[in-house]
Amino acid sequence: MKKITSFALVAFLLLISTQVLASNKVVIQVSTNDPVTQKIALNNAVNLQKALGMDNVEIEIVAYGPGLGLLTRKNEQSTRVASLSAQDIKFSACGNTIKKVTKKTGKTPVLTDGVEVVPGGVIRIMELQQQGYAYIRP
Repeated sequence: MKKITSFALVAFLLLISTQVLASNKVVIQVSTNDPVTQKIALNNAVNLQKALGMDNVEIEIVAYGPGLGLLTRKNEQSTRVASLSAQDIKFSACGNTIKKVTKKTGKTPVLTDGVEVVPGGVIRIMELQQQGYAYIRP
């Protein structure tokens, strides 16, 4: 009986530890047009994937305000953003910021391939935190 109980306990702990490893979720905020900070945000995402394994972490980078530039084709990091998007890093652009930029300039920002638009960047960060995502702001 003790062997069955011990085996069940070990199996349960193994299951729990596997679920904990697979449930690493991180949201990275980008709200500045500083190229160094934007590069650090991308580096943070890559380093997390390397440390935890691509299959063990969910990463979403949310850009709003001046940070939206990171997710546009004009940004020097555009190719890298597209590449990381193909490597299971999710990129979300603030719809509110896009509307304001479009109204102010008369031109809609052209987003990098792989970037999704969300209604609001701050709202998206709140939603992700409510879903258990850790919050990082480089």
